[in-house]
Amino acid sequence: MKLQHLIVIFIIIILPISLVLTSYVQNQVQTLQLQISYDTKLTNATYDALKAFQLNTVNSSTSDLANSKIRDIEAAVNTFFNSVATNFNMVGYNQDILKDYVPAIVFTMYDGYYIYSPFENKLTSDDYTTSSTYKNGEIVTSLKPYIFYSCRYVTSDIDVVITYSLDNYITVQGTINGDAVYKYGYLLDNIEGDYNPDTNSNSIRYRGIPIQSETLTEYIDVDSNGNYISTNYTKVNGVKYYLDKGSDASSTSDDRWYSRINDQVHYQGINYKTNNDSAIRYYDEAKDFTAWVKTNLGDLRVSDAVFENGQATKQFENEDGTTVIQSLAQREQWGNQRIFESDNNTSIEDPDSNFNQHRLQVIRYSIEKNLSIAIANYNTYDGGNSNNFLMPELQEDEWEQILNNVSIISFLQGLNIGGKVYNGYSIVTNTKTEEVVNNDSIYIVTSEGQYHRATDTDLVGNNNITRSIF
Repeated sequence: MKLQHLIVIFIIIILPISLVLTSYVQNQVQTLQLQISYDTKLTNATYDALKAFQLNTVNSSTSDLANSKIRDIEAAVNTFFNSVATNFNMVGYNQDILKDYVPAIVFTMYDGYYIYSPFENKLTSDDYTTSSTYKNGEIVTSLKPYIFYSCRYVTSDIDVVITYSLDNYITVQGTINGDAVYKYGYLLDNIEGDYNPDTNSNSIRYRGIPIQSETLTEYIDVDSNGNYISTNYTKVNGVKYYLDKGSDASSTSDDRWYSRINDQVHYQGINYKTNNDSAIRYYDEAKDFTAWVKTNLGDLRVSDAVFENGQATKQFENEDGTTVIQSLAQREQWGNQRIFESDNNTSIEDPDSNFNQHRLQVIRYSIEKNLSIAIANYNTYDGGNSNNFLMPELQEDEWEQILNNVSIISFLQGLNIGGKVYNGYSIVTNTKTEEVVNNDSIYIVTSEGQYHRATDTDLVGNNNITRSIF
């Protein structure tokens, strides 16, 4: 066979394969580009929702109230969908269409979380009227009731629900030895001494460091010589109140406090303390609460955790149809440690303590379980959408973000991006929140004006530490 014939045969065989491969590669590149573009759009929309939440909560004096918080979150949800609609309009998607591809949005708060997703509205005969906003059995897309980071524990003499938070604050409700209990506070080890606000007697020490009060001052004006004029101030419910010292420097009888709102001075009929003792009270109250927890719940183990209905075990079904009966601790591999025990030279507030490890496990389990249910149920409420919505597997570093910060988790699934169906999510953490002050945000200041984190162990024995600030 002549060489020319071989070349022609080679071209006839290879050319179609080359064209197919080229088309396939181009399609994969376009799919990857679309996925990156959609990831960016989703992240931007989630960030816009977070900014809206920040603006509403920072500038609101009622953001700690439940109704106000729901209002702020609903406004953030509207901002999210408006942003998504704006970003995706160029490819033909509007807000109403995109709602069918958002199975859930999660807002993690200080001691629990909200899930925005569709659900079937259930009304009893007493609740239902012809003028009701929603009808019985109607599919409603809205915020579900607030879910706390809670876990129930049952032993022979204890039946309590412990609600955890993003730091070392817990709430204990239930019965101990048949007596009803409702306690709450911060858990801290290494606190010594006592504080009596009536006599102003203070010997509180944390990790050997004396904790003292401080006087808050702020520069408010400049005199004719260019020197700064300072005065004492205090902060109540987010509002600063300044001291207008009377003519008699040795007396407080004619002292007045005022606030500035819109450049207008408003005098108050209340005399505030000039010394801020919040740091002392924080450690003093934490000492008493920690002692109570260790006395009454010191033997409580991870294996005492039960499900909401009180059952220690529950039946699960594997993908192959086999049935497995496991305890909550086994299911999550929580182990059998005493929750509030300080061992291995760790303090209860240390990141690797039994308490903190279990706290993170409880929070993660709660979010995973309820979010999986919400996304799975979305397949029932999606109006015949052929896409099968699934809970994506979040990475460990992403869980670390969620478990340590107020965050928004958004999901966008089912959009066709060419070579596959888009299944994306975005996590944006709130670094400017008034919801929580983490331990890393609490500092101790030395008499030389140097700042150290409150949990620094190398500060023990440093006699230059004079007070803690927040």
